[in-house]
Amino acid sequence: MDYVTLNNGVKMPKLGYGVYQTPPEETERCVLEAIETGYRSIDTAQAYGNEEGVGNALKKCGLPREEFFITTKVWITNAGYEKAKASIEESLKKLQTDYIDLLLIHQPFGDYYGTYRAMEEAYDEGKVRAIGVSNFYPDRYLDIFHFSRIKPAVNQVETHVFQQQKTAKEYMKKNGTQIMSWGPFAEGKNDYFNNPVLKKIGEKYGKSVAQTALRFLLQSDVVLIPKSTHKNRMEENFNIFDFSLTDEEMKEIEALDTGNSLFFSHYDPATVEWFMSLV
Repeated sequence: MDYVTLNNGVKMPKLGYGVYQTPPEETERCVLEAIETGYRSIDTAQAYGNEEGVGNALKKCGLPREEFFITTKVWITNAGYEKAKASIEESLKKLQTDYIDLLLIHQPFGDYYGTYRAMEEAYDEGKVRAIGVSNFYPDRYLDIFHFSRIKPAVNQVETHVFQQQKTAKEYMKKNGTQIMSWGPFAEGKNDYFNNPVLKKIGEKYGKSVAQTALRFLLQSDVVLIPKSTHKNRMEENFNIFDFSLTDEEMKEIEALDTGNSLFFSHYDPATVEWFMSLV
C-alpha cells in the first residue's frame, strides 16, 4: 500500500474503502470482505447510519486497531460546538474505538466554526489523529483554513475524471491540505464505464475502465475511497498498483475534465435550501 503524509505527520493510505449508501445491515460483511482484500483505510460518516457496522467489523477481523485508518464525518444536524462534541463521543462509541484517525466536517453548513473548535479539542485530547473538512469549495475552504488553529489535513470533495477539481487542488496544495475523492466513479454518470478514452488506455494494460480511472486519480495525488458491496469489485479496485500511466495518457484523461459537478452545487440556492431542510 502507498501512503501520503498529512500536514501533521500522520500517514494515510492512498487507497481506502468507502461505505456511502451501504445498508447498515450489510456494512459489517462488506467491511470484513474489504479487510480480507487488503484495505486498511475505511471511510464512513454519521450521516451514513453505518458506523456501528464498521466498528463491528474492526472488532471481528482479529487485526490490531493500529493497522487501520478510520475516517468519519460530523453531520450538519450536529453542527456547533456542543452538538459536535457530543456527536464525536457517539461516533467513538459506535466505532468501538478510543480514537478516530481522520475526522471531517461533512458539509459547510450550520455553525461549522463551532464544529471545528470541537474537533480541534478532540485532536488536542488524542481522540482524533487528524482533522479536516468535506465538500468545502475553495471559498469556504480558505475561510476555514484562515479561521482555524489546526489547519485542515484533508478536504474530501467530489473528484473524478469529469470533475478533477483543478482550481481547488491548487489552493489545497498551496496550503498543505490533502485532496481526497468521493465519487471516483461519478456513480456511472456520463456513461462513465463506456468512456472510449478510458477503455483504450485500460486495454493497453489489461485493466478495466474503473482501474484506469482510479490509477489516474492516484497518479494525480488524490486519495481514493471507492465503494462496492461486491468482493470481486473490491479486489478489482484494489489492484491498481501494478501499472503506471504515461504522461501522454495522463494528459488524455486530463482533457476529459469538465470542471463541473455531476451531482450538486453549493452555489445553487435550491441545493442549499435542500440541505437546510435536513436540519
